[in-house]
Amino acid sequence: MADAASRLTTLAEELLGAPPPVRVRAWDGSESGPPDAPVLVIRHRRALRRLLWKPGELGLARGWVAGEIDVEGDLYEALDGLAGLIWDRPHDDGPAFRPVRDPRLRAAARELLQLAGPRVWLPLPPPAEEVRRRQGPLHTKVRDRQAISHHYDVGNAFYELVLGPSMVYSCAYWEGEDGGTLEDAQRDKLDLVCRKLALKEGDRLLDVGCGWGSMAIHAAREYGAQVTGITLSREQAAYARKRIAEEGLTDRIEIRVQDYRDVKDGPYDAISSIGMAEHVGSERYREYADALHALLRPGGRLLNHQISRRPEPDEAVYRVDEFIDAYVFPDGELAPLGRTVSILEDAGFEVRDVESIREHYARTLRGWVANLEAGWKRAVRLASPGRARVWRLYMAASAVSFERNRIGVNQVLAVKTPEQGGSGLPLRTRNWSESVRR
Repeated sequence: MADAASRLTTLAEELLGAPPPVRVRAWDGSESGPPDAPVLVIRHRRALRRLLWKPGELGLARGWVAGEIDVEGDLYEALDGLAGLIWDRPHDDGPAFRPVRDPRLRAAARELLQLAGPRVWLPLPPPAEEVRRRQGPLHTKVRDRQAISHHYDVGNAFYELVLGPSMVYSCAYWEGEDGGTLEDAQRDKLDLVCRKLALKEGDRLLDVGCGWGSMAIHAAREYGAQVTGITLSREQAAYARKRIAEEGLTDRIEIRVQDYRDVKDGPYDAISSIGMAEHVGSERYREYADALHALLRPGGRLLNHQISRRPEPDEAVYRVDEFIDAYVFPDGELAPLGRTVSILEDAGFEVRDVESIREHYARTLRGWVANLEAGWKRAVRLASPGRARVWRLYMAASAVSFERNRIGVNQVLAVKTPEQGGSGLPLRTRNWSESVRR
């Protein structure tokens, strides 16, 4: 009988319709596939049981998080090669051993069952890092708070290791081809947002989803703004308040643990929402847009920085990414850019500028992965082996998705234009350096 790796590569080609773009090393030490390709290491046949019960992305992810699957060599090259074969295939909810009519697929399923071992009929419990079953309707305040806690309350020290000194958890912005370090690019991104909002001394800024306080600190320290930052994460809020006190900015910045739907102390001169709207959900997005519109004074500006997805030919069949939903951003949803712009306009905003910075996010994510890999042993101690593996896969796969234009990220500048029609923007809207500074 052929070794496990040869049987697996033959099966993969049979099931996927193309030879796997990686070399396979199986639990018995055998190897098969292109000699110079990254190596997909299947450490234990339990990984096959997971795939049989949950074919596709989630089954693979569970094996990865559990340490039963690994990659040796260039992780980005492996993910890029596998993306077209696995991530872009039709979604499948059921186990692979359901009755199938195709004799070829039936034979492949039998072979996979043999390889998976004697207890294949018993599903394995998912890794502990997988979010538990959620109750109740999407995007209630309680459920949103739980989702945010799952993602952000991992431990501030873990985020320090991954994000670096900037503690900014959103796409950086490189001013030029070189652009300096990741920290330089994050500072430049925060400054770009402030310039687009035309912040000046004394302006009231609401920072929705304020994270660890970096935007609030930059706006207060560099532009003299009075900032209210809101987050649903208590760990983030505590960290941000400590940083603000160390900067001597407690008289300019207030951090609240608060849902955006509960903010009632407008009007604000400007609102920044950076990497938060992905958590809102399609059913609540108009509510989100209405709430922010109501909180702005006439002439006030909104800067909405948000990840987007490509439109689907049939939007009714859009499915949330299984791995991201189960391990990273529970209940998170991505919308096409056009839908986001339309809803902002429906809420009364005048959309004045849209800037795509997709390539910047791929570069940002590669920087975060490099930080994680450089501090891997400490990351495992701070979180768990499974949690560190979740983050490595999530960030590397996301970088590939941005590079392949499967997802994008956009800064949308919108104005609550008064009835008289004066937007307050300069005629040359892309020359942000001419915006007012203190």
